[in-house]
Amino acid sequence: MSYNYLPLDSKWLHFEQVKNLLDFQQQVSITYDAHEKILRCREYLDGKMAEADQTYYGINTGFGYLQHVRIDADSIEQLQYNLIVSHACGMGEEVPSDIVKLMLMLKIKSLSYGHSGVQIDTVKRLMDMYNHEVLPIIYTQGSLGASGDLAPLSHLSLPLLGLGEVYYQGVKRDTASVWKELGWEPIHLQSKEGLALINGTQFMSAYGLYCLKKAERLLALADMIAALSFDAFDCVQEPLHPLIHQIRAHKGQVKAAQQIANYLKGSAIATQAKSQVQDPYSFRCAPQVHGASQDVFETMLNVFMREINSVTDNPNVFPEEDMIVSGGNFHGQPLALHLDFLSIAMSEIANISERRTYQLISGQRGLPLFLVKEAGLNSGFMIPQYTAAGIVSENKQLCTPASVDSISSSNNQEDHVSMGANAATKCWRVLQNVERVLAIELLSAAQALDFRRPLQSSPVLEKMHKAFREQVSFNEKDRILHKDMQQAVQFIQSYTF
Repeated sequence: MSYNYLPLDSKWLHFEQVKNLLDFQQQVSITYDAHEKILRCREYLDGKMAEADQTYYGINTGFGYLQHVRIDADSIEQLQYNLIVSHACGMGEEVPSDIVKLMLMLKIKSLSYGHSGVQIDTVKRLMDMYNHEVLPIIYTQGSLGASGDLAPLSHLSLPLLGLGEVYYQGVKRDTASVWKELGWEPIHLQSKEGLALINGTQFMSAYGLYCLKKAERLLALADMIAALSFDAFDCVQEPLHPLIHQIRAHKGQVKAAQQIANYLKGSAIATQAKSQVQDPYSFRCAPQVHGASQDVFETMLNVFMREINSVTDNPNVFPEEDMIVSGGNFHGQPLALHLDFLSIAMSEIANISERRTYQLISGQRGLPLFLVKEAGLNSGFMIPQYTAAGIVSENKQLCTPASVDSISSSNNQEDHVSMGANAATKCWRVLQNVERVLAIELLSAAQALDFRRPLQSSPVLEKMHKAFREQVSFNEKDRILHKDMQQAVQFIQSYTF
């Protein structure tokens, strides 16, 4: 198998494949099996459309509350066209390009099962868009997380019609001009295709995958940065003993304790005699807190991998069973609940991180107040902790669950929605905030560790500390710390560990 592209069909897609798709700039392609399933499904649907006395929701009827309006055969293409242009009502910020790429891939993946009734040319054009990095302009606001991510997916689909705007070669351009340059013609949508394109959970799913990719890295970094803070604060290592965690045996807790302990192996600071018997909870209970968030990560990962390996448009076409069935697979409830759960879990990583920063600047354990020489003349690391506290507080506000909300739409036909799109976008904001808080802890722990010299931490932590010092120098006296904090963020985004 070539590793230059990701094959898409009904086979199970794994998380590592999704990460590799982004990390290694892979292209995408449906397999022969998927190609044949799409053709068979379209052929079956064409046959059904020839039956003049049959009506099928969204295929030859109106949509939502207008489901009872029968559409003439000669207006079917116009119906699908109208659906996409009328639903492209997004507002707000533009969706990041990597998430747009995931949306395209996930839409192709969902259509590859052969239960959506699309023509093969539509799928090929979506692949062309992905592989040529012609990325539709999509907006963060507009989806209620049910009936599919209607507005975002309509903006995703507009370029198929030669409409809307795209990024091409890094420049925002009118789609029509890009199509002309590439020699592409607009797609003439057939029956059902509009619904197949905009019914689905690909906006929520793409955000969720992107959040999971970020969360996985932040959880690993949190253990390493906590270990650095352990030594910087001269902590007792006893709470990391494996026997403690064996008798509770939560998987994440056991893993976090082992990771932190491994990072501290070989540390002269860790093995020196301590004056205290116990440490504050932000250190002593780090395995329990980090581990609980890790367990939530695993739960959400399982839900989202099942989701992206599913068909979520409506109605669904079953050629082998000779059935076209209308249902509600587009409803984002499982995604909304778990996006909220991940937001809460990851906000706790920032909460406990900020508390460790607070302890490090408190003037205890032989460390100078605010981690600076001549405190008073210098404010040192006083205000980075303020910033971390403000970010943590913002996360608490963002963690109010979106999934407990609902609002009626489409003249009360769609009377319960998941609000999963809002859960998705705010989860991403939470994760960006967690990254900033961890960066502030790293900045503080590195400063504190320098006050422990000549004692050394472990080889692993000293390596990280040395790499960090190549980006951010020791703070001898007050200077503008904004730049240091930004460099700390960049460091944890790129550090290989």
